Amino acid sequence: MLIKEMYDLTKTIAAPLMEKYDYPWEVLPHIEEFIIELGNTLSEDEYEKKGENIWIAKTAKVAPTACLNGPLIICDGAEIRHCAFIRGKAIVGRNAVVGNSTELKNDILFDNVQVPHYNYVGDSILGYRSHMGAGSITSNVKSDKTLVTIKADLYAGELDIIGDNKRIETGLKKMGAALGDYVEVGCNSVLNPGTVIGRHSNVYPVSCVRGYIPENSIVKTGGVVVKKSEFIV
Repeated sequence: MLIKEMYDLTKTIAAPLMEKYDYPWEVLPHIEEFIIELGNTLSEDEYEKKGENIWIAKTAKVAPTACLNGPLIICDGAEIRHCAFIRGKAIVGRNAVVGNSTELKNDILFDNVQVPHYNYVGDSILGYRSHMGAGSITSNVKSDKTLVTIKADLYAGELDIIGDNKRIETGLKKMGAALGDYVEVGCNSVLNPGTVIGRHSNVYPVSCVRGYIPENSIVKTGGVVVKKSEFIV
């Protein structure tokens, strides 16, 4: 679950922020302030400031039907497609795709991330080349409105920070998901509040995922988790 184990920080403009913390959920409350501070240092030769605290790379493609709210940074080569809705406090990495009717809020999307079709991504961090299939979403608030905890029952032995109840307290009311580099999420899946998925893992379509999923895992139908080395077709 450590940031250094989940992410290649050379693949995001947000590296100076993420380097300050150990765990991805610790970054979420500081995204807004970081964007404003960083945005005001960006080169006017490379970025154009539009509206209040919105910086868009001149090489980015933004559909005229997209709705953009700041603070927001859209990096080189990114593509914001038809009817995308960015509510603010978001960083869209280099060559990332934010697609048709996709909604973002308080997020960091690393370079080459794809959320291309009908996705909701709130209070989340998506690692390098991670991909969310059509209709997959991050749920960022618990139904009982209590603070988000990360369930890690199956893997408590691997984590020194787990207490006796095998849950990690984030202290946050809102947390969606933290996806490591190269994570693939299948279509129409729901990532419940406090989902953390290690790099190179895959989630089957129409899955309901919660808690900690180690790297190089497959989340199969019914929530069964197997290591890729153990998976037999």
